Amino acid sequence: MLPKGGKVRAVPLPDSVAASLTAHLTRYPISEAKLPWRTLDGPTVSVPLICRSSADRAIDRNHFNAQYWRPALLAAGAKPGPGNGMHALRHFYASVLLDAGESIKALSEYLGHADPAFTLRTYTHLMPSSDSRTRTAVDALFAEGSSHHDGPETAPDALQDR
Repeated sequence: MLPKGGKVRAVPLPDSVAASLTAHLTRYPISEAKLPWRTLDGPTVSVPLICRSSADRAIDRNHFNAQYWRPALLAAGAKPGPGNGMHALRHFYASVLLDAGESIKALSEYLGHADPAFTLRTYTHLMPSSDSRTRTAVDALFAEGSSHHDGPETAPDALQDR
């Protein structure tokens, strides 16, 4: 089936993830499976599987949750439940990107949201406080030897242009 919202999206793949994926594919080569496309009762298409069951079949959500996700949560000391489902990884991904300073517009595209305002409303509580970034930016501007081209010395020129 197509991803959430029926949209295919491109997401930048970090080198660390590419290395992990390469190691996984070396140990467990891609296999092909026939799966429904677009809808559960739609026509089947042959697709490559990068993760599959020990019986070399596609892993459905219930099997994955029972056999992999729940044991992983318990091993990590987390309590299984609605707030700790697989969807939590999507929120974790969003929070990591926001904490690193990624823009709402880019995050919206990666998550497949039609409107960056929706992304902002959904994830604004995860955005880091800007107090520290604000202090750092202003300190850098006034630091000795600063090479900024738009510092306090350019302010009079900017005011004259008004």
